[in-house]
Amino acid sequence: MPSASPVSYFPTADEVEIFSAAAQQKLAVMLKGPTGCGKTRFVEYMAQQLGRPLITIPCHEDLTAADLVGRYLLKGGETVWEDGPMTRAVKLGAICYLDEVVEARSDTIVVIHPLTDHRRELHIDRLNQTLNVPDDFMVVVSYNPGYQSVLKDLKESTRQRMVGIDFDYPGADVETNILVCETGLNESVCLDLVKLAGAIRRLDSSGLSEAASTRTIVATARLINGGVSPRRAAIACIASALSDDLEIIAGLSEMIDNYLPESLR
Repeated sequence: MPSASPVSYFPTADEVEIFSAAAQQKLAVMLKGPTGCGKTRFVEYMAQQLGRPLITIPCHEDLTAADLVGRYLLKGGETVWEDGPMTRAVKLGAICYLDEVVEARSDTIVVIHPLTDHRRELHIDRLNQTLNVPDDFMVVVSYNPGYQSVLKDLKESTRQRMVGIDFDYPGADVETNILVCETGLNESVCLDLVKLAGAIRRLDSSGLSEAASTRTIVATARLINGGVSPRRAAIACIASALSDDLEIIAGLSEMIDNYLPESLR
């Protein structure tokens, strides 16, 4: 099996040092920041740097404790136990990453409590079995405080078990380097995209629930690399992706006209 390609990441503060120290001290980590700012990429990068397997669990409102831990399934006429992703992560000594953790039901999240405090154990009720957690196992969660409602927030009892790392969109220089590294696109066009994203992020009362993320401008740059004009690529990946409101899309399209050239330089 071919080895995975190295994951690139551009640090913006001391997040690498904090995460590394937390991993060494067997502490759980909580990543907070807007959608598309690089939280998941950061976890992938740190798993690579630490040489640990990574198991990612996308959280949603239907996620149950059995989805995390495991359940009995009927296979070939027999009832067999199948480990859930959290149990597999414990057995592998992996980083268990719960993406958008507050989307999961609160009673499900309680499952991670004994994994993230002094006990460092996973109890599997159905098997009447308790797994001791290996030193390399680590829980990492992420969420977007500005997007989730008050009704969807981490309980204090969960938050206080974790080391918090705050994320935001990178500065212009770093974000331009990210685009060039990720896509190979002309640096001047990457800078134009970064300026456009920054302008959208500064809009007040724009009716947008999300800003133009690093992820969206990377996608725009890739479309441009695929032969799409910068303006059309930005409308598809930014304006149309951020809103369904025709007036808002028209306003964003005007901004795109002001920031992007019609052809590559």
